[in-house]
Amino acid sequence: MATDKFVARHIGPRDHEIDEMLNTIGVKSMDSLIEETVPANIRLKEPLRIAKGLTERQYYRKIMAIADKNKVYNTYIGMGYYDTITPAVVLRNVLENPVWYTSYTPYQAEISQGRLEALLNFQTVVSELTGMELANASLLDEATAAAEAMVMMFNSRSRAMAKAGANIVFVDENIWPQTKAVLDTRAEPLGIILQFGKWNECEPTEAYFGAMVQFPNSDGNVVDYKEWIEKLHTANCKVAVAADLLSLSLLTPPGEWGADVVFGTTQRFGVPMGYGGPHAAFFATKADYKRHLPGRIIGITKDKNGKRALRMALQTREQHIKRERATSNICTAQALLATMASFYAVYHGPEGIKQIAGQIHNIASLLTSEIEKFGYKQLNNNFFDTIRFSLPDNASLDLIEKYSLELEMNFRYCENGEVALSIDETTNLEDVNWIIEVFARASGNEIVEIKEIPETCTIDKSFIRESSFLQQDVFNHYRSETEMVRYIKKLERRDISLTHSMISLGSCTMKLNAATEMLPLSWIQFGGIHPFVPADQAAGYHLLMAELKRDLAEITGFADVSLQPNSGAAGEYAGLMVISAYHKSRDEAQRDVAIIPSSAHGTNPASAVMAGMKVVVVKCDERGNIDVADLKEKAEKYKDTLSCLMITYPSTHGVFEASVVEVCETIHQFGGQVYMDGANMNAQVGLTNPGVIGADVCHLNLHKTFAIPHGGGGPGVGPIGVAKHLVEFLPSHPVINNGRSGISAVSAAPFGSASVLPITYGYIKMLGSDGLTKSTEMAILNANYLAHHLKDGYGILYTGENGRVGHEMILECRHFKASSGITELDIAKRLMDYGFHAPTLSFPVHGTLMIEPTESESKQELDKFISALTGILSEIKEIESGEADKEDNVLKNAPHPDYKVVSDEWSHPYGREKAAFPQEWIKENKFWISVARVDDAFGDRNLICTCGSPEEYELLS
Repeated sequence: MATDKFVARHIGPRDHEIDEMLNTIGVKSMDSLIEETVPANIRLKEPLRIAKGLTERQYYRKIMAIADKNKVYNTYIGMGYYDTITPAVVLRNVLENPVWYTSYTPYQAEISQGRLEALLNFQTVVSELTGMELANASLLDEATAAAEAMVMMFNSRSRAMAKAGANIVFVDENIWPQTKAVLDTRAEPLGIILQFGKWNECEPTEAYFGAMVQFPNSDGNVVDYKEWIEKLHTANCKVAVAADLLSLSLLTPPGEWGADVVFGTTQRFGVPMGYGGPHAAFFATKADYKRHLPGRIIGITKDKNGKRALRMALQTREQHIKRERATSNICTAQALLATMASFYAVYHGPEGIKQIAGQIHNIASLLTSEIEKFGYKQLNNNFFDTIRFSLPDNASLDLIEKYSLELEMNFRYCENGEVALSIDETTNLEDVNWIIEVFARASGNEIVEIKEIPETCTIDKSFIRESSFLQQDVFNHYRSETEMVRYIKKLERRDISLTHSMISLGSCTMKLNAATEMLPLSWIQFGGIHPFVPADQAAGYHLLMAELKRDLAEITGFADVSLQPNSGAAGEYAGLMVISAYHKSRDEAQRDVAIIPSSAHGTNPASAVMAGMKVVVVKCDERGNIDVADLKEKAEKYKDTLSCLMITYPSTHGVFEASVVEVCETIHQFGGQVYMDGANMNAQVGLTNPGVIGADVCHLNLHKTFAIPHGGGGPGVGPIGVAKHLVEFLPSHPVINNGRSGISAVSAAPFGSASVLPITYGYIKMLGSDGLTKSTEMAILNANYLAHHLKDGYGILYTGENGRVGHEMILECRHFKASSGITELDIAKRLMDYGFHAPTLSFPVHGTLMIEPTESESKQELDKFISALTGILSEIKEIESGEADKEDNVLKNAPHPDYKVVSDEWSHPYGREKAAFPQEWIKENKFWISVARVDDAFGDRNLICTCGSPEEYELLS
């Protein structure tokens, strides 16, 4: 093994094992396998034009040099982004801990209890600080949360309002400009009309369904909206409030003055600015709207033995089920960042949070009094952290900017000639004196040193919060680092991640997130940059992003790439909006039909509906491929209104469809565009690409194919690549010139989740052209190795023309139900006893398991997984033969939690060892499960989504 080659660390099987695996599946070489798997007409003729892979040492030096080009100034721009202090115990034990960042979305509750508790804590923090009854487990960012609030209010209109066509939402002009832009993007395709203006001049009519304001507003003012909200409610309008969560520890929360929805960002709770993201947005509402709440919700239930358990609640809202009837896209979470924010709240507790907020306000009050001595006028009567000054005649913005940059500080300069400062948690006495120095010099005054920061609350008493918050034990116990790290470790032990075993989820690509790729995330040169600083202060970021876009364009075969979409779902939406803009530019706005195969990811029809399209479903044939005849018939039928085809390649069935070029040509023939879902790009890189296949747009899941970790359900990054004719329509940004003039913004930050881009950058730079291609080949080999061993006992539902699968496969499980009563769910739960996360359950075909091993898994791990599934097959045969009871057996009772295995009572006809240690190798590294199979129906009937409520204990007692 070449120990200096990163590819040898990234790919699991060793060279001699690769030869063994090829021999096992019956091919002579890797080239032969690829020839049998990938259709010849779409294979690349030349290798990728990407540089040779760097060693880890070379890359480390390269990324350090790039980081050093970023300038970390003290930034007081605000506008939704603030410097913060990540507690070191959270930085080291969560952000830098692969147990937390390599876990998957907690669809399998029994092996996700740790992160489910952290997310329940997050929901509790949000609910209590906002004064609302219900919160979700995070959204992408504040601007997209605003869009979700608008859509939720729209979708929850009364029948009478919907029938009357109420479609206007009022938005106060003092809301962040990036929020306005995303609202613009999302409103138009749904037929929602945005009306911007002054909140106190809004006079709602029957055409209005909702309104939105910022608190404190974008100028920094704390405004009394209570009577105004009452007036809107009288007019049957709902009201959404964009709130600064930290400020709500001091200010009366919107839930106490009538808000229907409260949303914002938790970035201030210990999550670095990172040039714009990723950050966890929050979304809270009244319990009346629980069925309309977007995203994921964590709820309390009990397991089959009555023990308290957590799980994702109301999962029937998942777009995989609702598809084109979905009203939001559930793949819009930032779980890792929400987890960090929740631990920040646990560590500081209510008093600590209030103290931090109080110090911020003290400094803002002090600066107000001192700067006004120089002739400036502070314009905000009531403020939390933001003070805004008009200038005296003897001062100028140019001088203020000049002196602030000399002292390495950034202020916010308003279009009307005012200057604003937003104070944050990191601001200290030294910073206060530097700020005062700038204003003094700019107005020709002498500098007076400030010796201390007095406690001075200048907020009117009518705005001061009187209600308590976060009184539960979890927020009042873990003050010392010793206790905190033990709490984090306690939760960590309840979760399966890639640190325990392979996670074989089809279409989710849970591959290695290499430590070298992850290291820069902790560096202040990447984390400490505000997204709206002058471009020269982010020169390292721009160098990295320019190279990354070039590499991604080469990999996809496209002309250009936008990095703005901050999730795969956002990438889907952005791609569809780009297609719509293209049609409109050609005076073909009537093109609004999206043709989608029945096998497609549920996110596809959900995104199409959100983009204002009508979904037409195309059938699949008996081999799982697109029914080309049906496609041609529908493309011709809708030729005048055809907007696009949404296709995943290889298909969601794990097959390289030979007809894909013909399919794309058919769509183009009838005036449509081809949108490719990049979920399965891990089977394309270096072998083929969307451009060669015939696609016009493709979103890339950087958190799948390109090694950004899932983090328990986010961060995700979903950039889109486009053909040359679509480049001009890529998303723009209202605050920072990102070089685009196309559709309005799809996320709050100009370059999306910029701080995690170094991961993908490192992945590509260290693998290089050959390594990227070899990774794809190995993903295909590993999948075919599993398929070879499992096809006889289970059956592989779909294969290609030569009997090969792509990088994933669908395992047939439906035939077991008739012979043994065992379902795919039972197999999934029993795999937990073997120490494995379940594959993708009942998607895209009900009653099956979809498996994707990735290239990073070793032959030893693949063999363990095969052994586990073979063992489960033997257990099913025991039921079929009558050796095991049809109801009381290891599969129906799976998983077996630790508390049952060690209990003095054991009434099952099989032994404890069979339950907990079904194979010898499990004894070496047993993952102990803390709850038995959870009761989803009970949790949905009794929805509790915050921790430690009296109702919870009464319910579960």
